[in-house]
Amino acid sequence: MKDRIIDAHNHPDWYGHTADKFVAEMDEYNIDQTWLLTWECPPIELDPSQYNVLNEQPYSGTIGPISFRRCLKYKEKYPTRFVLGYAPDPRRPEALDNLEAAIDLYDVKICGEIKLRILYDNPDALELFRFCGKRNMPVVLHFENPFPTNGKYPRRNYWYGGDMDTLERLLQKCPETNFLGHATGFWSGISGDELGSACLYPEGPIAPNGRLVQLLRKYDNLFCDISANSGFKALSRDKGFSKEFLAEFQDRIVYGRDSFGNKHQSLLEELNLPSEVRTKILFGNALKLIGEN
Repeated sequence: MKDRIIDAHNHPDWYGHTADKFVAEMDEYNIDQTWLLTWECPPIELDPSQYNVLNEQPYSGTIGPISFRRCLKYKEKYPTRFVLGYAPDPRRPEALDNLEAAIDLYDVKICGEIKLRILYDNPDALELFRFCGKRNMPVVLHFENPFPTNGKYPRRNYWYGGDMDTLERLLQKCPETNFLGHATGFWSGISGDELGSACLYPEGPIAPNGRLVQLLRKYDNLFCDISANSGFKALSRDKGFSKEFLAEFQDRIVYGRDSFGNKHQSLLEELNLPSEVRTKILFGNALKLIGEN
């Protein structure tokens, strides 16, 4: 019997994929379902380099760059293949009402993706995240450290979310909410060195006692989303460490792609994980997070 597979992090109209192309690619890699996530932020917080992965102008009559309307179109066409996520910008005054309506009207299961140039433990964000805890809804967080863009405008860097101290404060302040960490600023914490503060994708052996490992051992409401180059490269740089890491935190690791192709599955196969660990990562933990397991 083959493993069921859930891609717990992806987006509509992403990297040139229409709904039909998206589902065909899921079939190619035996992916049963995908969590389809929004990205809502003001235009001034979007790095223009991201435009090349969006199939249309990101603010064409909707709250962008990846609106809930785009997700709904995919779900309407392929109702069994997608699980809806929605993450309103918590700074908007109608954010809580919009999220509650999306849950009640469209069965939204995930608050994601939060990718904003704010500290994620600010009062507006905390109110939204505590609401998610009450509704048993996991929250997907994008963390990105500030790196120079080699230009003065539009911004010298594009940071999102804060740092590991921000994450720890958030875990403490919202103990009833499950958070999925993602992206370079999150995965740089897997290692106990400071390489992640100087480059997007550190290489070389993992140093012990990384901040991410510390937080996982301390807070049961922290989960890891292995999607994108950030998760892939973090788990590829020291495969001996990664196999131990995935075994220790097997109940809190979730498979996702945030892109297309099969490199994340291939990496998990290469690590030769025990079948029960592989099963949890590929779909069991995702189901648990949305109350379906």
